[in-house]
Amino acid sequence: MQRIMMRLFLMAVLFFSMAVSAQATEIYNFDPMHTYVLWHVNHFGFSEQAGKFTMVDGTITLDESKPQDSKVNVTIHTDDIATGIPKLDEHLKSGDFFNVTKYPTATFVSNKVQVTGKDTGKVYGLLTLVGVTRPVVLEVKLLKMGMHPMKNKKSLGFSATTMIKRSDFGMKAYLPALGDDVQIEIGAEANLAG
Repeated sequence: MQRIMMRLFLMAVLFFSMAVSAQATEIYNFDPMHTYVLWHVNHFGFSEQAGKFTMVDGTITLDESKPQDSKVNVTIHTDDIATGIPKLDEHLKSGDFFNVTKYPTATFVSNKVQVTGKDTGKVYGLLTLVGVTRPVVLEVKLLKMGMHPMKNKKSLGFSATTMIKRSDFGMKAYLPALGDDVQIEIGAEANLAG
């Protein structure tokens, strides 16, 4: 009898700790109206060209008590590219670059979060672009966390940067004259799900 009671007690403790852990984790959805991915690339040494992906969706699973256990899962709609120059947009959508007919989206899935300061961190993960997957590290800065005045929901905002080589993803058109290094800047808001 005592052994049975002990087993029931241990099961109750385990269930309680799992419930507390679950409560510590919150899921946020990216706000597609206030989230973007901006990129810059050297154009034959004459200029720095920029473009933006404005259709981004996904989730952040945030554990405030253990931010290192948080996760990010993002889908970027590469067929929604915007440079402000329609002819250039069409070229970037072609097989020379993003090949959006075959690969209309890119994804980023985190696999590690490293806290580096009060409101900074590194998010490690896998970026899949034009069917190729490579590791990427995002340098992230938390801008704000709190109640959103318009949505009346707990929300967070952050910025992030990284650098990739487009050739790592098979985009080798016009190399080496057209830059290989692509600087990426991310601005995002996310709102508590539900």
